[in-house]
Amino acid sequence: MTAPVTTPVTTAPAALAAEALIERHRPALDRALEAIRSREYWSPHPEHPKAYGEGGNGTPGSLSAEQGQAAFDALRGSRFELDGQPGTGGWASSEVSPYGLEMGIEYPRPDLDVLLPAMREAMPAWREAGPQVRAAVCLEILARISARTHEFAHAVMHTSGQAFMMAFQAGGPHAQDRGMEAVAYAYAEQTRTPEAAAWSKPQGKRDPLDLSKHFTAVGRGVSLLIGCNTFPTWNSYPGLFASLATGNPVLVKPHPRAVLPLALTVRIARDVLAEAGFDPNLVALAAERDGEGIAKELAVRPEIRIIDYTGSTAFGDWLEAHARQARVFTEKAGVNTVIIDSTDDYKGMLGNLAFSLSLYSGQMCTTPQNLLIPRGGIATDVGEKSYDEVVGDLATAVGKLLGDDARAHALLGALVNPQVRERVESAPALGEVALAARSLDHPDFPGATVRTPVIVKLETAEPGAEAVWSEECFGPVSFAVAVGSTSDAVALLRRTIRDKGAMTVGAYTTSPDAERMIEDACLDECAQLSLNLTGGVYVNQTAAFSDFHGSGGNPAANAALCDTAFVADRFRTVEVRRPA
Repeated sequence: MTAPVTTPVTTAPAALAAEALIERHRPALDRALEAIRSREYWSPHPEHPKAYGEGGNGTPGSLSAEQGQAAFDALRGSRFELDGQPGTGGWASSEVSPYGLEMGIEYPRPDLDVLLPAMREAMPAWREAGPQVRAAVCLEILARISARTHEFAHAVMHTSGQAFMMAFQAGGPHAQDRGMEAVAYAYAEQTRTPEAAAWSKPQGKRDPLDLSKHFTAVGRGVSLLIGCNTFPTWNSYPGLFASLATGNPVLVKPHPRAVLPLALTVRIARDVLAEAGFDPNLVALAAERDGEGIAKELAVRPEIRIIDYTGSTAFGDWLEAHARQARVFTEKAGVNTVIIDSTDDYKGMLGNLAFSLSLYSGQMCTTPQNLLIPRGGIATDVGEKSYDEVVGDLATAVGKLLGDDARAHALLGALVNPQVRERVESAPALGEVALAARSLDHPDFPGATVRTPVIVKLETAEPGAEAVWSEECFGPVSFAVAVGSTSDAVALLRRTIRDKGAMTVGAYTTSPDAERMIEDACLDECAQLSLNLTGGVYVNQTAAFSDFHGSGGNPAANAALCDTAFVADRFRTVEVRRPA
């Protein structure tokens, strides 16, 4: 193994004074607080790769594209050291790039009986720092991460299979936005109660009863973050920063096939914490070998008081049932639905849906799966379209979008694991194929598995059809389901959300009555709804500070990113009263 490589981005003093950090980051915190109140567009993190590096727009000290690539390459084949993290009981190397690139990075496997007590010992000083200092430290961590966005982009790309530009944006600025959003919510909730109050109760002719009251936000305890394979930073940063900002140490347990993005995050966080005068063991890494399953062991330990999890419904349900000592936040699986009733922009609708079905090969928890279309057809701006015409035209739109191989690779990325490939290959057995998957050879990464989406036609009246479309089929597989009417589609939508959950719902209609019916169903069943998207906004994308990811109100997830409920239960307010 080669020596560990670190990439300093900014020159930091030996100790960051709390006042200096507050002064540096208070403007961004105030702007984030305003954004979560107004829900308007705002992002402090540039989306364009050229905004980083020498001559970049407003990101001093950041890595350029070439520096980010070099930093990533230097990490491959090395041992990823975390200076000062106690209790390393061995090393784990489990990552396999979906693009076929050799990773060969070893990460520390923890001795939990050593690491967890050390993390708990770090809590008192972090609690005493108070909400404003904690927020400033968190924002400094995010600023350091942002400066290394090009490095993170390669790390996310080669662990998740996302195409580079998506890995850059979703794994970089969009994830950082979600982290900052969580810090803003955490700060707002902790400061809702004043630090101190003078209390005086009149007693008539007698002297009043006077008390001096002090209120302290106290974290629950060690927070366990269980990362996912597909969006290792985007899905992890909300929980990580919500817990850290509310006074809790965070133990990061990445997915065995997507360790590097979160290992880099932990290293940066530990550096910032140490420079700011805090115990770096407030953030630690728990890597594991593929199939080792230490999440189950960790989840039920008494030291673990908060759990953030993204992944399968089966393990999410297990966590909710067995980790009784912890507050468990889960994002699991759902069945996302689009109702197609009518449209006044048929071409725009087809283009929007084609992009949504294709992006990252459908490997997003927000990708539409079931397209409910009246079998009698729909009204459009170009005339009536039958069910078969709608499905055929959508298949044509997907084929046109992905007809150029270079553009297809930029949208599709690579399949994240063999299970997704198996679903694509077995899809033709589920029904009549309206659009067959196509295999592509990646020009830069011959080891990548790339498939275009498959669309299968189903009839609600067919025996066994419900067993197909009522379960999540993760990956680039969608079902065009013929229904009797829009009312039938809404009834089916209600049942699907109630029984299986949904992260997103989409609908196309020109009818106010149909729109009201669909909206009522989503309000009743607590699912996020996007109506008549035909431009550059897609049902499977959300914007931090404005959109809520999930609702926490249906089986797909018990939490939303990000709202008050996501942060408020991570701490308690403890009061000390004294006679004034």
